[in-house]
Amino acid sequence: MTEAAPLDPEDRKLITLARSARARNGVPEGAAVRDETGRTYVAGTVALESLQLSALQTAVAMAVASGAASLEAAAVVTDADHASDADRAAVRDLGGPATPVLVAGPDAAVRSTVPAGGPGA
Repeated sequence: MTEAAPLDPEDRKLITLARSARARNGVPEGAAVRDETGRTYVAGTVALESLQLSALQTAVAMAVASGAASLEAAAVVTDADHASDADRAAVRDLGGPATPVLVAGPDAAVRSTVPAGGPGA
């Protein structure tokens, strides 16, 4: 599903935070998630020899480690056209299948919004 309507300011904030993490850390992806209390968690790609996590997986892990019980929304800034199955699964595990996953390009333009339980393309 392509994003056509203007974004909610809180969702725009997620994209801005994700874009900032990507640029600041010089990583392929930046991501941000918002929990049920409105707190945000921001992360970049983790690429260690012994640990490989996408930015969205890392942001979800940070939310879990901080005690989040659920997610309201997730965003990833990437060169890819859609969120991977593994990324959507991580969001779905904490937020449920209806949690929106916004995918934006490096220019912050939203390419797609899909539910975590929805199709990847």
